[in-house]
Amino acid sequence: MSVLTPEQVRIHPGGASRDEALQEATDILVAAGAVTPAYVDAMRQREETVSTFMGNGLAIPHGTNDAKDTILASALSVVRYDGGVDWSGEPATFVIGIAGVGDEHLEILSRIAILFSEEDDVARLSAAQNPEELFALLSEVNEG
Repeated sequence: MSVLTPEQVRIHPGGASRDEALQEATDILVAAGAVTPAYVDAMRQREETVSTFMGNGLAIPHGTNDAKDTILASALSVVRYDGGVDWSGEPATFVIGIAGVGDEHLEILSRIAILFSEEDDVARLSAAQNPEELFALLSEVNEG
């Protein structure tokens, strides 16, 4: 099973608040059968302790370790907000929600971090015209 399917990738022309972005990330993961709706609370708790903004326009919200019982399967949600999200004062364009069973999220986090460390890759992800194209570019995160 892959952690990312085309249905879990969205592009919005406008922006959103951080809270709206956390809710959408959770909704996508719920629809994918990866988490229970309570996962959003664990994401909010993590943001209160430490921001998941990573730089390069990327935020990777994920739940606290206490939330393991809300995770049913490992999965990602990817939403690009072309209008941006104010992420605790930082500008996020990509919000990648992560749910990981056991320690699987560490492997997923590392692949995303590598992808977003290359400015050329980020530029290609930002230029994708539709969710299908964005999914194809992200497929390298899916492998392995």
